[in-house]
Amino acid sequence: MYIHLCKKFMKELAHLHQYFFRYKWHLIGGIVFVSLSNYFRILQPQAIRNAMNLVIANVTDYNAMAEGAEKQALYSKLGGNLAYFGGTVLLCALLMGVFMYFMRQTIIVMSRLVERDLREEIFLQYERLSLSFYKRNNTGDMMSRITEDVSKVRMYLGPVILYGANLVSLFALVIYAMFSVNAELALYSLLPLPFLVIAIYYVSDLINQRSGIIQQQLAKLNSIAQEAYSGIRVIKSYNQIEPMTENFAAESDIFKEKSLELARVDAMFSPIMISMVGITTIITIYAGGLQVAKGTLTTGNIAEFVIYISMLTWPVTSIGWIASLIQQAAASQKRINEFLRTVPDIQNPSQNPVAIQGNIRFDNVGFTYPDTGIVALENVSFELKAGQKMAIIGRTGSGKTTIADLIVRMYDCTQGRINIDNTDIKTMDLASLRQRIGYVSQDVFLFSDTVSQNVAFGKPDAQQADIEQFTKYAAVYDEVLNLSDGFDTMVGERGVTLSGGQKQRLSIARALIKKPDIVILDDCLSAVDTNTEAQIVNYLNNELADKTAIIITHRIYGLLQFDQIIVIDEGRIVESGTHRELLLQKGYYADLFEQQNLMVNINEN
Repeated sequence: MYIHLCKKFMKELAHLHQYFFRYKWHLIGGIVFVSLSNYFRILQPQAIRNAMNLVIANVTDYNAMAEGAEKQALYSKLGGNLAYFGGTVLLCALLMGVFMYFMRQTIIVMSRLVERDLREEIFLQYERLSLSFYKRNNTGDMMSRITEDVSKVRMYLGPVILYGANLVSLFALVIYAMFSVNAELALYSLLPLPFLVIAIYYVSDLINQRSGIIQQQLAKLNSIAQEAYSGIRVIKSYNQIEPMTENFAAESDIFKEKSLELARVDAMFSPIMISMVGITTIITIYAGGLQVAKGTLTTGNIAEFVIYISMLTWPVTSIGWIASLIQQAAASQKRINEFLRTVPDIQNPSQNPVAIQGNIRFDNVGFTYPDTGIVALENVSFELKAGQKMAIIGRTGSGKTTIADLIVRMYDCTQGRINIDNTDIKTMDLASLRQRIGYVSQDVFLFSDTVSQNVAFGKPDAQQADIEQFTKYAAVYDEVLNLSDGFDTMVGERGVTLSGGQKQRLSIARALIKKPDIVILDDCLSAVDTNTEAQIVNYLNNELADKTAIIITHRIYGLLQFDQIIVIDEGRIVESGTHRELLLQKGYYADLFEQQNLMVNINEN
């Protein structure tokens, strides 16, 4: 069972083998330095043995000699020999320390390098994964895996390997030295070890179970905290500070109890280890003393064995600590592997970028959200030629945004086919496709960076002049200049320091600076006034005249001429045509147009 348990742990940690191979010279060098350090360590008890035997052999003769030159010569010789042995011990200790330094400079450095690489691998995997993954998993749990779990795995990569290599090499050298002196005494001294292994087996399983539970609870705490920080405005406005605090405190208490349970199990290790080492020392002195009485061993040999036993004290004690770290690392790596082994729903079938003209065709497209089973689109068909403009209008939840998400392949349609330039988008290079589409989603997101950097996110090599020009196109240039530091103003997390309209317009500038072939604006003018809207629409009419554009909205833009307009309701196209044609149909579009004109007249009066 113990072997089975080890195999289970190693199976989870097998993902790290690639990193061991990548940094093999750090690992090999560290093991060599560990062995050299321990070699000089075991030379010290041998020097002490020889010194004690020398003193015991000469002290009787020294005491029996009369005062004089001969006694003084023996004293000087004895002192010189002891100084030699003392120097040998100090030299061995110095060399041992030097190799221990190099040991840490190789293995611990390797663990930090792997820690960096593993975090980069997880982050890259997060970026590959599809939107459906982020709907199934919360941010706090993902943060926990890339921080807390990776830190626990690093303890396996560094301290566990370091002390594990130290344990193996020191055991091998010490046991060899003990048996070379006296096999019988060596067997007596090592007698408690099997009982130690049994104790480790039973306690290790408890540690593994509790470690997994603690990591899950920690992820839950991170999720609660992250949601509270992101939704602090809602919490304050609804006066829910106290209930949220009580909820977090309750979950923290659960984490505390689980951690204390693990601490109680961990606390069993030290008494077990110290007891075993103490028993071993007693057995060594007793059995060794009997052999000294028989004349088969010297007193120096007993001192040597006691020092060997003390050398094994920390390695033996660390067995439990190492086992605990391995199990915690295995539990953490298992959580990491769950995400690393997740296959993205959206695959990139090609690495060959192609130019896009902008012809878009939907052929009987249907889409059902994979996790909820909600049918978002059914038999949606339309064709938009390059350079044409289309409006998609409909009620909230009708499926408008889903059309945009399917065009940029945030999801793949579950039925039908989407073509761009007569090519199925599922066969196109994903990076090239998204690069050529300027998509402004209704969920505006700005990074905690400067205004310039947020706009340049659409084109990282953009010049400042281009950044400023496109903020003019998005009708936000003058407002940016009025900010405290202009374009160098930090906008705060998610753009919290800006108004809703400013965030929308900066996101428009970010999309347009790419100079895309297809522009998709998803209800991104809802927070701007009429004059600002007119400036942006004027840019769309003039500067993007030859670009394909899709405007998703709840209202009708009279200043923007659309080649076609489709009305979506419950995932189906219920109306389609030009502005004039839809008014004649006297359906949803005509009602919306009438309501909008009525509101305009009321506002004007």
